[in-house]
Amino acid sequence: MAVLSKIRQRSLLVIAIVGLSLFAFIIGALIENKGFGTGTRNAGTINGVDIPFEDFRIKVDNAQKSQQGVTMMQATNGVWEQEVRRVLLEGQYEKLGLRLGDDQLINIIKEDPQFAQNPQFLNAAGKFDKAKFNEFIGSIKNSSPERWQQWLAYEKSLSQFAVEQMYNTMVKSGFYTTQAEGKFNYELENNKVTFDVVSVPYSTIDDKKVELTDSEIIAYMKKNEKKYKAEESREIEFVLIEDKPSAEDEKAVKDKVNALMNSSVVYNAATGKNDTVAGFRNTTNVIDFVNTNSDIKYDSTYIAKKDLPVEHAEAIFNTPQGGTYGPYMFGDYYCISKSLGKKSGINAKASHILLAYKGAARSQATRTKEEAQAKANELLAQLQANPGSFAMLAFTNSDDSSKQQGGDLGYFSKGQMTKNFENFVFGNPVGKIGLVETEFGFHIINVTDKQDGIRLATIAQKIIPSEATSDAVFTKATKFEMAANEKDFATAAKENKLTIAPLAKVLALDENIQGIGDQREIVRWAFGAKEGEIKRFNTKVGSVVARLKKVNAEGLMPIEDAKNAFGTKLRNEKKAKLIEAKMTGTTLEAVSKATGSPVKEAKDVAAAGSFIETIGPEPKVVGTAFSIKPGVVSQTIAGNSGVFKIKVKSTTKAPAVKDYKDVVTRVNSQSKGSAAGRVYGALRKNAEIEDNRAEFN
Repeated sequence: MAVLSKIRQRSLLVIAIVGLSLFAFIIGALIENKGFGTGTRNAGTINGVDIPFEDFRIKVDNAQKSQQGVTMMQATNGVWEQEVRRVLLEGQYEKLGLRLGDDQLINIIKEDPQFAQNPQFLNAAGKFDKAKFNEFIGSIKNSSPERWQQWLAYEKSLSQFAVEQMYNTMVKSGFYTTQAEGKFNYELENNKVTFDVVSVPYSTIDDKKVELTDSEIIAYMKKNEKKYKAEESREIEFVLIEDKPSAEDEKAVKDKVNALMNSSVVYNAATGKNDTVAGFRNTTNVIDFVNTNSDIKYDSTYIAKKDLPVEHAEAIFNTPQGGTYGPYMFGDYYCISKSLGKKSGINAKASHILLAYKGAARSQATRTKEEAQAKANELLAQLQANPGSFAMLAFTNSDDSSKQQGGDLGYFSKGQMTKNFENFVFGNPVGKIGLVETEFGFHIINVTDKQDGIRLATIAQKIIPSEATSDAVFTKATKFEMAANEKDFATAAKENKLTIAPLAKVLALDENIQGIGDQREIVRWAFGAKEGEIKRFNTKVGSVVARLKKVNAEGLMPIEDAKNAFGTKLRNEKKAKLIEAKMTGTTLEAVSKATGSPVKEAKDVAAAGSFIETIGPEPKVVGTAFSIKPGVVSQTIAGNSGVFKIKVKSTTKAPAVKDYKDVVTRVNSQSKGSAAGRVYGALRKNAEIEDNRAEFN
């Protein structure tokens, strides 16, 4: 009691000490994590607009939930690009005063089938009723805050999409192709020039004679630093010690599966006697036997021959009912299968021609139902007289995208097609052509094939590394990690008979490393480690011992990357000077003699594409040919593939036409089609973007 009394007396002092300790801990953590305003809680900033991290995280989580199989970094990158696009375009909308009014939003909602065709929002005349719709939205707002927030999010996305469409329409409207441009493009495509040419390829000069220095590479990049700017990166070398099954592991699984085939004698502790347990061949309860002994549970589905393991398909499919096949390997599984019988016509293959009509599901057709039926009957008569014309008639008449394949829908099973369509296909023999109506319109159907299926009971056990094998991998990796820290990484790998993988270069937001897949943990480590640091990682494929070989700061592109990007171009510039020195002479014959390259004729070459037969695209050469007079020998021309000298023999003007309407239409369509993408590309290129995602991932 005396002790408790003293503690009470000193409680204020204890509280003060604990409080100070916690405060010091928090201050330290804040400093370490760039707290109190020194760091950021934004995922990034785009043209001065902050993207709060918490909002960004929620969007990433939602993206992952809505897109099956998407990794965290894939979702992060996707959402980031959406945010960049949103901010850049909203800035343009603000400048232009583009907004979506309530009436416009309602008009868009009215076009959505889930609202426009919902009886809940239709009046007595079957038309969309704005009052009923507003009443429904009001009830959501008053009764369910969660659903109301979901509706607001949907309304916002709908509004954003609509405004973007308005913006894109305005952008496209600003592009116009004149008659003069039409004439220019027509002549570009149809004026022809014929000339003699002597070409000396760059490949005739050995690369060793024109080696590039680091200073030349850097000087070239400094001429356009923005173009050759590189993000901060890391270069990692690593050794992978795979955690894969040993020969002993494989044998253990095979022995176990093989032992299941036949009856076995097992001691029964309850009776004190030996019991004979049925094997897979003679068990009376196949399904329970499979579910007890297989890593993959029993599946009652009938399987077509084409869906069986390729190398075993024929033998498995022809196994008599009650018979067994195997053991056999299928991927990482060691299997034995028992046939439980076959079933005819589990899959069917058909082609169709769809004649849709106004009001049919998903239809954009303008014809009436009566017109569609009349057309379908007409085509059916043609096909019954000449079945071989089905593909062509489908291509020219069908309202379904399968017309590109002559109406072929491939193989399908029951339940995949709409009811009337399915009933016809599975209820008629191969070769039958007929007409049915579904909610999509009138279908002329040709049943082209059917497949039988087999039901199998399969015991499949996966061959995986045993605990002993995994322990051995761990020991080997640990031993190598210690050796690599004591001596040179390459030396340690050689002594341990391990192979160093090709150097991996990664950016801060990367997650994949070639050869070992998704390794975000290794990437994160690399951006926090010091050059030369080594660490071991346990991964799905085994143990990875990595070494941070090089830290590349943000700035100009690394020399080796630059050589890969434009080294050939700079070497060719040097080669061009050496080749030009050889191309002496006032005639092509003299140039040919001096270089050993023959004189060739380039016949009827058009400026558009600038393609010279046997040489390839050479715009500088073709451009020169159109600019000099016949009979004149050109100066040397440093082209794409080599150095050239030419002499024009003749030019042919394009045939005269009354107008350039077709060319104008085509060029205008191409220009408008790419307009929105080009405008956004320009906005993206000139934007000021601060990307902080790496701090949170």
